[in-house]
Order: sequence, then C-alpha cells, then structure tokens
Amino acid sequence: MTQSPRRPSAPSRRTVVLAGAGTAAALLTPGLAATAHAAAPAATQPCASYWFPDSLPTGTPGDGITWRSLKAWRPETDPDLPFNTASVPLAERFTPVPANTTARTDQARITSLVAFGNTAGNPSQGSATADYYALNHWAYIDELVFWGGSAGEGLILAPNAPVVDAAHRHGVPVLGTVFLPPVHHGGDLRWTRDLVQRDAAGRFPLAAKLVEAAVAHGFDGWFLNAETEGGDAALGAEMLAFVTELRARSDAAGLRITWYDAMTVKGEVGWQGALNSENAALFREADSMFVDFRWTPASLTSSAANAEAAGRSRYALWAGVDVESKGWDAPVDWDAIIPADRPHTVGYGFYRPEWTRGHLPEDRTPAQFHAADQRFWTGRSLDPARPDGTDSWRAPATAVADRSTVNRLPFATTFNTGHGLRWYENGRVASDAEWNHLGVQDRLPGSRWVVRTEGRFPSVGFDFEDAWRGGSSLLVAGEFDAPVTVDLHRTRLPLSRRTVVELTHRTDAGSGPVTVELAVALHEPDRPGEPVAYTYIPAGELRAGGSGWTTSALRLNSLSGTVHALGVRLTAAGPVRWRLGAVAVRDRAETPAAPTGLRVNGASRGTGGTDLRLRWHRSPGTPRHYELHRVLPDGTRRFLGATASTAFFVPGLRREPGEKAARFQVRAVGELYTTSGSASTAHRW
Repeated sequence: MTQSPRRPSAPSRRTVVLAGAGTAAALLTPGLAATAHAAAPAATQPCASYWFPDSLPTGTPGDGITWRSLKAWRPETDPDLPFNTASVPLAERFTPVPANTTARTDQARITSLVAFGNTAGNPSQGSATADYYALNHWAYIDELVFWGGSAGEGLILAPNAPVVDAAHRHGVPVLGTVFLPPVHHGGDLRWTRDLVQRDAAGRFPLAAKLVEAAVAHGFDGWFLNAETEGGDAALGAEMLAFVTELRARSDAAGLRITWYDAMTVKGEVGWQGALNSENAALFREADSMFVDFRWTPASLTSSAANAEAAGRSRYALWAGVDVESKGWDAPVDWDAIIPADRPHTVGYGFYRPEWTRGHLPEDRTPAQFHAADQRFWTGRSLDPARPDGTDSWRAPATAVADRSTVNRLPFATTFNTGHGLRWYENGRVASDAEWNHLGVQDRLPGSRWVVRTEGRFPSVGFDFEDAWRGGSSLLVAGEFDAPVTVDLHRTRLPLSRRTVVELTHRTDAGSGPVTVELAVALHEPDRPGEPVAYTYIPAGELRAGGSGWTTSALRLNSLSGTVHALGVRLTAAGPVRWRLGAVAVRDRAETPAAPTGLRVNGASRGTGGTDLRLRWHRSPGTPRHYELHRVLPDGTRRFLGATASTAFFVPGLRREPGEKAARFQVRAVGELYTTSGSASTAHRW
C-alpha cells in the first residue's frame, strides 16, 4: 500500500484565542450563551497546551497563537495548567466473551490518531456547540494519540483534559504528540536538534520536560513523530540516545512511548513500512511503533517475525490505516493485517477516524454523527452479534474484542455521550444551549448495539431530543411483534443482599404500552457468539402520556454471585418509542462531599462582558464531576456548565438588573449522580 509521504496535522489556520460567536458563546457554559456577543475578546480563555522544543520560529505568530518553549515551561507558573489537568485515573479493563465468533480477544488491538481541533485555540473545557467529534467507541481502542502540531503553532501538543478524562474512564491511555514536520510542511532540522540537545552533564533536558509535562497534565505518554529531512548518522545516534533516556524516565513515571516509523537510526527520514534494521533500535526503546502506510503484506509478515525474534509482541506494531478522506470506503488489505483464517499479523492504527464527523454536511446533527460513527466501528449491520460478511469494511467490532471498565460498585450511567443540544437535570432542561465536554461523558456500553428478537428489529441508539441528565439518552424505537432484548453493559459487579438496580425510563408520544424487564446475567457465554443467558426481573409497564420519567428500583436479593452483563427486555405489540435515561447499580445510597474554597481567580473585561476564572478545592473522595450555577437576584439558578476539573472559565458575563455582585455555586456530583451541597462565591460589579 503506497501512501504520500505524510499528511499534515489538523489544518493550521489563523485563530483567535476567543474569536467571536463561534467560540466565545459559552465554552461549556451554555446558560450564558445567549448573553455573549459576536465580538467578545477574552484573552483569559484557557486552551490546550502546546510548545516548540526550545527555539521559536522567526517572525510573528498568527492571531490567537502563542509561541512557547517547552524547555522554559514551568508547571508552577502556568496559569492554564489547572484547566488542562486531567482528573480521572486510568481505569482497569477486562475483556468479556465477544458477541461474535470473529473477534479475537488476545491478538490485534487498535490505536487511533485523532485531531480534535487545531493545535492553537483548542479550548481546555469544551465549547458551545454540539458539533464535535465525541469519540465514544473506546471499547475497541488500546491507545489514543491526541494528534496535532504544526510549524506555525507548535510541535509538541498535550491532550486536553476532557479527552483524557473520557478515555481514562474507559481504560484507554492517551498520548500527546511530538511532531517534527517535513520540510515542505515548514519543518526545520534545528527543532529536531533542539529536542535532542544535551546539558552540561550529558543528559537530555527535553526528555525530562516531556515527562514533567505528561505527569503535570495527567496524560499517559508521548507519540514521537520525527519527519524533518536532512539528518545524518550523528543526529540519528543522538535521537536514539534521547529516546533511551526518555524510556527510562517514562518507566519511572508510568508513561508510554509510541515511535512513528519515519526517522531511522541513520538520522534520515525514510519511511520503512516495516520493522527492520533501520528502526529496530528505536522500537526497542518504545512500547509500540506505528508502521508507516507504505506497508505491504510481506513487510507486515516480516515485521511480526522481527518483533517476536526480539522478544516483543507482534501486536506492539500498529499498521497504519488511513481513513482521513474515505472512511469506511478506504481501500485496506485487511487480510494482511487481521486475516480471518490465521492469527492476526499485527495491530493497526487509524489515522484520523474523525472522518465520521468531518465527511457529513456542515449542518450535521449529533444523531447523524453517531449513526456514521456506529457504521465505522460496528459495520454495516450495526450489530456486533450479526456482522455482515459481505461488508468490504472490516469494522473493529468484527475483529477486535470489546472491553469494559464496569467492575465495581457503585456504577451508574445516563448514556451521556459528552455533547448535546441541551443540558438536562433530572429530566428537565437546565440549559437550552448546545455544548460539548468529553470530560463528563459516561461509561458507555461497549459492544453495541446487540439486539436479539424473533421478530422485527427496532432501531437502537443515542438520542438527543430528551435526556434524564446530560445531553442524551438511549432510544429504542420500532414496530414490535415479539419481545426484544438489548444488551447494555458487560460487567463484573459483585452482588449482595443489598444490591439494587435502578432504571430511569419513559415512553414517548406515539408509543404503545411497553412491558419492561431488567436483564441480568450471572455468567459469561461459554463461547464467542453465543447469546448472554439472562435472568429477567419485571420493571413494570409504561404507557405513553403517563407521568413522564419513571425510576424503577429493583432488588436483586434473589440472586447471588457476580453480575456479568446487564440489559433490558421489552415486550409490546405495535409501535414503541421507549427511552432509557439512566441505569444505576448500588449497595447503598451515596452522597458526595461538597467542594470548598470556590473563588474568582482572575477577571478581565471585554466588549462582550466580563470573563472570569473560577477555582475550588477538590471534594474528598472520588467525585465524578462538578456542576456550576449562577444564582440570579431572584434566587433562581442558571446552569453554567460541568467539568471534572477544579477550575472553570466563564466568558461574557453580564450584570443582571439590580445586581451588585454575580453569585456562583459549585457542587460535586457522585458516581450515582447524587449531588453535594454547594460552595459559593461572588464577583462584585
């Protein structure tokens, strides 16, 4: 497979740190969206961190771009670091028995190189639009690379906190990117030399800085991509020595390294499309290597053999699969990577799978994005248990076993995908403005959507027209003529006599009556592809036009052991529109402790209003996230946004009539979505 030498990172364009209506409206402050104006400069908007290794370009940076040196960076003096620090620890994963017979549990895995935005001007805490690549098929991903970097903005890019928090909640490590671009993309060999410079003691200060930055920001390591031409054997030797020191420092800090197949040990840029003598020494110092798109069936076979001869797993190699322009229509020799009739050759890596959003029309909706994303990850059948063997796109669900992190109590989900057209609290609209923030995304079902019925199959998916909490819920819709079972989460949840499962659900207008049962499995299927053996527990009958959302609390004291899967069974005759807003499994009710120390940490005045930075002290225990409100003069509360961090940016704040001070509250939200008391502060006008 022959590829062009390299696609550049996310297209670099001149951006403003906070540039008018497109970005200023709220930045996960949907309650304020209507009060922001189109020209609302706010220099205090925190954005994802990016740097050059040491020396900066000549000339002047473009609008909204700040040239920074990583060598000169100090975490204690970085005012944006509290907004950019991930809060969710990396969760432990397990691998359930696959839903089909073709997915392998211990062979190829997947890395994804995703550009979530431009290098510069990428907001630290989401933005005021639902049009966002809300990555959610974490169950098939082994590693996420926060892709970016450009010669005009910065070459070293730290992942923003929302992406890391969502990935960690699903057990996926996230790597920042070190991108030394080709000369025709503005690359300069001095930046490569800056990266591998030594200090007076012969050590590599930038290796120490990369580790310091990853630890301070809370992500998991670095993707090293050196593609600037013109190097020689001496530079190649220094790069190898640099990676060796970075390896030692990363091991001590629990970080990962992935090497991109570009620069060789000779210091030249020569994409090999293979693991061979030109890059084996660099692979030896990394956890994995992304094999350039020039691979062939023969080169992958030899690469796998070379990895195993060196005592490494063949699946530590990622064969590049370029989906940036054609998505599931990309021509891929799948038999070279993941043959169906023998062990997988190597792992593979998607380059720019955010195509599932980008190829849609500009007026795309979240529902359209999720439909395309489901097609990409699950395949044309849209059901991992019923893969379409005629589909030329070998979707991950057909080859790679899904994984789960639902292994301890309490557990709850509201099927919140991390973006929405509105924000809901307890079934009511708290803000009618669009938003995105992956840091508040729920743990979502992995293998989806597995549907079993003897009759007609309904549609199943995330829906954004109503929700219990957050921005979305699960909607099952169709003309029923037989019971329908929908698999939800694969779990490892211990049962006790106190265990309770709560379903918060409703039917929509136009639906007939629906009998609902909770499906609980106490054992895994014996073999891949076999259905989960459920026990069914009645959860009542719902009728359209009733009292809206209903929470059914179901005790499991007749069962014992471990819950290995959760689902629902719906029985009806005729049209059904049944909506699941939340699932919670607990032994006892839990309420999180309140945060403390809420304060205004900075303010600036712009033409669109006042921009504030808020900080507070983390609640004791393990809060899931925090929610912020503004308390209006009449005592009502206006939702501002949510974050897993302990810092929050409020743009474009305007004085309410008769208001002497703007008052704010922050509360913690626990794993069961119970809320704490509030910490309060005020900003005097």
